[in-house]
Amino acid sequence: MKGDPAVLKKVSVSLPFGIGSAEWEADPTERRAAWSLYVELVTRIAVEPLEGEEGLLREALNSLYSLFGTTREILKEAGPDVGASRNSVGGIAIAVLNRGLRRFLAKWHPRLQVWEAKRPADVSPKEYEQQWTEEPELRRELEALRRDLSSVCTGSGRDCWG
Repeated sequence: MKGDPAVLKKVSVSLPFGIGSAEWEADPTERRAAWSLYVELVTRIAVEPLEGEEGLLREALNSLYSLFGTTREILKEAGPDVGASRNSVGGIAIAVLNRGLRRFLAKWHPRLQVWEAKRPADVSPKEYEQQWTEEPELRRELEALRRDLSSVCTGSGRDCWG
């Protein structure tokens, strides 16, 4: 069996959403869980720009929402060794979900849902989203969220996630 290529011992990160900074000694279990979380995050719209006319906002929100289930599964599979304290992979993942994603989705999921419920059958979802007066604001806030989530995946954040 091939050895764990990650040799990082001490991790120090600065995190978004008012979480602050964290520092801890990463063990192999935390590194594996962190790598799984990193892959889930960087392969979604969560950290890729959604330019003006690109994509459906509903799809972006659904992708972000799915991170809750994915993160829960990764943390459950990793077990208690990943921790739940502020200075652990588990604690950071939970804080990012609760302080960043949950607040964003709690605001925008219901608003978009109300708008979508009024869509006439002869108008495409894309066309209808573009008619929504709140669409530009949601796109701006989605971009701000993307930047915050990207900070978890780049620079010192990459040290945390893998």
